[in-house]
Amino acid sequence: MRKISIKNLVEFRQRSERSKLTFLNNIRKDKKANPDESGGDYWVSCLSAISNVFGTEDTSLINQKIDVLRNKIKETEHTNNKNRWQKNIDILQNFEDFDFKSIKPDSNLIFHKKSDLNSIINLDGIPIESKPHHVFSYTNKDQKEVGAVWFIAKKNGYKKNELGMFCDIMHRSLTMHYSDKYKINPAYCIAVDVFNCQDVNFSQLLSGEVSILLGTTVDEIKKLLTK
Repeated sequence: MRKISIKNLVEFRQRSERSKLTFLNNIRKDKKANPDESGGDYWVSCLSAISNVFGTEDTSLINQKIDVLRNKIKETEHTNNKNRWQKNIDILQNFEDFDFKSIKPDSNLIFHKKSDLNSIINLDGIPIESKPHHVFSYTNKDQKEVGAVWFIAKKNGYKKNELGMFCDIMHRSLTMHYSDKYKINPAYCIAVDVFNCQDVNFSQLLSGEVSILLGTTVDEIKKLLTK
């Protein structure tokens, strides 16, 4: 079975029972889904710029990327490309006044290199992909802590409990790979929906403010796979 993204799991939850079986059969055959507007490549321009601002604290990168995309729009005659770049611009403009400090610790961050080898978390035999934009560590009152942030784009955005699934898999990944050296801070295990400029952190799942969906979704997949 090929790795499954959280985006795939959100889509799985939205399908009918018959459609869910088709989805899983495609995974069994290692059949990749057709790319669409919700795919990472479609939104790569805005996601990369927003991720870079988080890492560098240089908010001018937003306007720089907007200018680059506007020039691309002027230079192409392809309507699809014009539409894609304009939608990326729309998201970037929403982030011109976004408070990045609200989603990161007030401390010097050390950013960790990410490895594709560490991106898969096996949940009861189901390989789930965890690919946050940044994994970072910092010191909080002499305690070494680690967190992660994942910027996510999809047309019309995600519900909060869907964003919680991204937080859930990130927290599991951090626990697996960093808990021997760091305390995992659930408040800084954050998924950000760039379409709606809203974020969810893992502490909201722990408190019950946001429903936990990942485990029950994996359980449903396992049951369907045994049929």
